[in-house]
Amino acid sequence: MDASSSHHFSFKTLWQHLREDRRYLAGIGLGFASGVPFQLIFYTQSDWWSQAGVALHTIGVMSELTIAYKFKFLWAPFLDKYDPPLVGDWLGRRRGWIVISQILCMLGLAGIAFGDPAHFLWWTVVFSLTLGFAGATQDVCIDGWRINMVPHTKLPLMISFTEIGYRFGTLASGAGALMLAEYYGWRVAYLAMAGLLLVGAAAAWLSPEPEVDKLPHDKHPKFLDTIWLPIKDLWVRLGAFALPVLILIAGFRAPGYLTSAMAMPLFKHLKLTEHEIVLVTKTFGFVIALAATVFSAFIIRKIGILRALFLGTAAGSASHLSMAWLAAHGNEFWAFCLAMSVEGFAYAFAQMVLITFMSLIVSKENAASQYALLTSLCALPGSLIAGTSGYVVEYVGFVNFFIGTSLIGIPVAMLAWWLAHKGLPALDEDDSDDPVKE
Repeated sequence: MDASSSHHFSFKTLWQHLREDRRYLAGIGLGFASGVPFQLIFYTQSDWWSQAGVALHTIGVMSELTIAYKFKFLWAPFLDKYDPPLVGDWLGRRRGWIVISQILCMLGLAGIAFGDPAHFLWWTVVFSLTLGFAGATQDVCIDGWRINMVPHTKLPLMISFTEIGYRFGTLASGAGALMLAEYYGWRVAYLAMAGLLLVGAAAAWLSPEPEVDKLPHDKHPKFLDTIWLPIKDLWVRLGAFALPVLILIAGFRAPGYLTSAMAMPLFKHLKLTEHEIVLVTKTFGFVIALAATVFSAFIIRKIGILRALFLGTAAGSASHLSMAWLAAHGNEFWAFCLAMSVEGFAYAFAQMVLITFMSLIVSKENAASQYALLTSLCALPGSLIAGTSGYVVEYVGFVNFFIGTSLIGIPVAMLAWWLAHKGLPALDEDDSDDPVKE
């Protein structure tokens, strides 16, 4: 997908796209629903556990309740190949699975709401695991829907809209849920979050059915083939570029995982107040991320995905130098705002570019399974090495640590530059015919 194949795009036409094509509006609603469950499993709920007197070491172990998001690639292939029960003939394969996963999410949230972590922690664990599995399944299904809903030339715009919805969803399940809990209690907060998922259900109901779901269903392969064939298909699609592309995806976010792990310790080291941290990272950071999301759609459609991929890797890695500068500069509030603006914008931009790239290289028939596999590959190396970050900071200090995380990104940026120079045949598919008129 190069610049010449893209439709005219500008910030002024965003509202026009949204108004004329209901797929984009559905994308915002589904993105919102996708952003609700994850934080409610652990990050928001850990505040409830602390208030209930749950031991700190137990809270640490409970972070593993999000484990389903790391292993969603294991059952994603079955969501591509098998129709959901009851609603499959009515809503289609992808929309049907979306609605079923949302119902399970609402049940999980309701179960947590009526729990009591101070006395019956096992109840909370069971329903949190249920929420994690249902939320990860919802993500897989929405990713498959998004990739199949529009042709390649419109994917950057669709991804931007779904990501905008996602960020509002995380805002609601983070700051919104905490505010509700403060004024009305945790039960009301979690029941309200369950109610918000009706936005996603309405979006799934009103969205068009992806064309690939209208095709006659193939005979279901054997159990092991269901898992293996999508992997084989992706490898064949990428051809000689398979290994470089997979290495690029695996290393793309590794520096970001390291930086994120040590960001809060740095803020505490600089003696920044809780109010300052929340104001800049949550409120101001939310606006910065939204701006980067819209900007990414413009850049990708202007210069093409491969050049944007190189720009994203270079900008994302270089932005960690702003954290090193902050560590060396001190705790002035203006310096904190500047550093987090640079880092937050670059990180959100790089993330959007990567999401678009992965969405473009998967096949439509195996979109959910292949995309889930790529996202797990993307998260694995960074999450594994992030555990060593504290030891490294103790040895080299914050300044050198963040300089080092920036340098780690250089090989990945060089690989992205090489790929942009060589081109990628898997991106040359012509699917410009769009059955849905704008």
